[in-house]
Amino acid sequence: MWKPGTRLLLLLWLLSASGELQQETEPRRLPPPGKLDFGYVPAGVYETLAHYEPGPIGILFHTVHAFLYAVQPNAFPHDLIVKLAKDKFGAIQTEYQKAIYYEIGFLVCAAVGLLFAVLMPIVGLFFCMCRCCDNCGGEMHQRQRKNADCRRGLLGTLLFSTSLVITIGVLCAYAANQNLSSQVKNVRRLVNSNMRDLHTFVNDTPMQIDYLISQYATAKNKVIYDLDNIGPLLGGRIHDQLDMEVRPALDQVLNMAGAMRETKEALESVSASLEVLQDGTGKLSLNLSQVRTSINRTLNDPGCHDEDSDATTAQLCRNIRQSLTQLQISANFTRVQNRMQTNSIHCMGFSSLNDTPHMVIEQTRMIVCVSGVTNLVDGIGNNISSFSKAFPVQSCLSNFTIFINHVHAKIEDHYPEIDKMDFYRWIGCIALCCMVVLVLAFNYLGLLCGTLGYDKHASPTTRGCISNTGGTMLMAGVGFSFIFSWMLMGVVTVMFLAGGNMEKLVCEPFHTKELFKVVDTPYLINPEWKNFIPGYMYNDSELELTAESLYSTCKQNRGIYSAMHLDKVFNISSYLNTTMFTKDVVSQLDSVKIDLRGIILLEAEGRQNLLDFSEAGLSEINYADYLEEVNKGVTVVDLLSFASELEAQADLMPKSPLQSAMKGHIGTLRQIHRQQIVPMEQSMSALNQSMRFLERTASDLPVSKTISGNRSIIFICFYSRFVKNASLTLCPNLPQETRKYTATIIGYFQQYVEWVKTSLAMDVAPCKPFSNMVDTAEIMACSFVVDSMNTFWMGLGCSTLLLLPSIILAVKLAKYYRRMDTEDVYDDTETIPMKTIPTYDTMNRFPRASAPPRHIDW
Repeated sequence: MWKPGTRLLLLLWLLSASGELQQETEPRRLPPPGKLDFGYVPAGVYETLAHYEPGPIGILFHTVHAFLYAVQPNAFPHDLIVKLAKDKFGAIQTEYQKAIYYEIGFLVCAAVGLLFAVLMPIVGLFFCMCRCCDNCGGEMHQRQRKNADCRRGLLGTLLFSTSLVITIGVLCAYAANQNLSSQVKNVRRLVNSNMRDLHTFVNDTPMQIDYLISQYATAKNKVIYDLDNIGPLLGGRIHDQLDMEVRPALDQVLNMAGAMRETKEALESVSASLEVLQDGTGKLSLNLSQVRTSINRTLNDPGCHDEDSDATTAQLCRNIRQSLTQLQISANFTRVQNRMQTNSIHCMGFSSLNDTPHMVIEQTRMIVCVSGVTNLVDGIGNNISSFSKAFPVQSCLSNFTIFINHVHAKIEDHYPEIDKMDFYRWIGCIALCCMVVLVLAFNYLGLLCGTLGYDKHASPTTRGCISNTGGTMLMAGVGFSFIFSWMLMGVVTVMFLAGGNMEKLVCEPFHTKELFKVVDTPYLINPEWKNFIPGYMYNDSELELTAESLYSTCKQNRGIYSAMHLDKVFNISSYLNTTMFTKDVVSQLDSVKIDLRGIILLEAEGRQNLLDFSEAGLSEINYADYLEEVNKGVTVVDLLSFASELEAQADLMPKSPLQSAMKGHIGTLRQIHRQQIVPMEQSMSALNQSMRFLERTASDLPVSKTISGNRSIIFICFYSRFVKNASLTLCPNLPQETRKYTATIIGYFQQYVEWVKTSLAMDVAPCKPFSNMVDTAEIMACSFVVDSMNTFWMGLGCSTLLLLPSIILAVKLAKYYRRMDTEDVYDDTETIPMKTIPTYDTMNRFPRASAPPRHIDW
């Protein structure tokens, strides 16, 4: 049996070996190769905001759109326009019914407008002639009626309300006119912004291409770095593969080391407890034997068996002599000690494992010829750099810059003419509004003067000057209404037809992209070209490059390379072909051979120690017998109880030397219990716990699983240096790991190629300025001009239409404000109702400025 000191030293050695194992099986490795970061392609900021917010006037724009939808709810006539465009409007003779059906709403409104423009002057002429003949309200006589004040108030209210609505229409037309003039001033700002964006596009494109070329260094440096560190990288991969096979066995060996440490501690505790108990058992046995001898000698006293002695004392002596057999040792610790000696373990430990990744690193450090691969990398870099020289980027951009400057100069030359034309337009629209304002002025002044100057106590022939002026102004407004209304309606009709059709046939289809579908109709512009843009640019009309796709791609701010399909002119893939380079690199990296025959995971001595430990038989010990022996008491009888019983029997004896001697023996027993039994019981408790802990530790030992389940791994580790195919046996995926490493090197260049292609499609030369130019043209044409023009004719047209009720109300109301030539009179004695007076005798029966009737019931 190993002595405690020897076992402790052995345990410390095992623990130090397991600590070295944990440190050496976790080597420091470089991080695995990942995705390359090429950064972001530098891009300029385009300042044009191709979005228009009309503000409060947008409510009027939406109202006009709703009205036009009510007038023309039909869908966009795509087929009709395509057919007319292909036949150069020759199909209008056969398709006029479809055109009329589509334009029926506009035609009805235009017919109403034209009818209004034609009939208004004719009606005005007849109205004037009728009034000259004292008809149509021209007679300067007003009949007296009971509801005259009510009728006057109603007519005045209606005329005022109508004038307010006309005023709102004029204000809308004026606001639209002013909005168009103010937005024309923004045209220069939008044009200049678009031109600056084009210059940004031209200036940033070469810089972006240079950035693509420069980022080749990122892939190149990564390749060189990985080649310089082939040992750590490839060794790390191999180490991971070895971990999958060896790590479980290593972990179990480490667990065994911990179990061996705990078993050693349990054994030491058992050994120490047994030594204490064996020593105490010998002393206790001797003392108990002496106490029995002394008590027996005392019981030989004549008082116990003399014939003259008391019968009770003799009986007590016999009982005491019979109980002395219980004063002896109960547990046999010598038998437990012998059994533990028989089943002791020989835990010699195991050797620390070698650092597998470190050995792989050493083997692969100088295998690859880095300089040869570096030359290949430099060669493909030169090939990539040459593509910027092959494509005449600078010359194309220079010509485009000249074109931009020329166009911008031409546009600048037209700004004075645009301002002058806008000024004339503004003057004309203001003149049209002033025609309606003139009528409104007479209406408001007539209502004001008529209302303020009206005297309800004055007769029609005695009305004041202010009231009469009000009526005259109302009639003046009627006259100007007849003069200007037909002219206004003619202008409104023309603007309605032009602006309404522009909105429905150009602006609205642009937003719904129906206009692009017309432009992209195959064989529309050229009968020989399916798609006009690629047919004109690349002489390949079958290419799927349409106006809608070009606009949508540029709207997303993607690169012009993908938007214009420039790969038809310059195929970047031919300059980024790494096939030849891949073959050369693969051929060099395939020469890497990893030999793992020198790897020793477990020495022979360590393996033999593990096998000896597994055969020590700890799990075969019958711990139940040991625990049964330990759980026995120190003595057969409890010494304190025995002493108490003995004292009770001694008390029954008469006072004599016998009783005194028995009292002395009782004290001796109690002293033995205190000095010997109590320490031994504590040692037995400790021995019980140690035995149970040893039983639990032995049952948890992974010895059998480690040796039996992974015996093949340990054998392979031990014999690896002698086996010819040990590399494949330890790491069957070794060739695959080498191929993965090669694929990683090649993958860096593939990442670069894919990044270049993606950047060309998405980030290089983003063509948002071109879609912004289209959006700017749409904003200027539709939002600035068409919407403003449509709002103008809508406001002016509503005002012109309301001139009709204004004329009627003004003519009827003027009768209540103007001074009449004659009025109704009645005799004082007659009570004849007014309705019975003949109407033909007006001048004779009702002289001018006569007194009003005095009927009581009038």
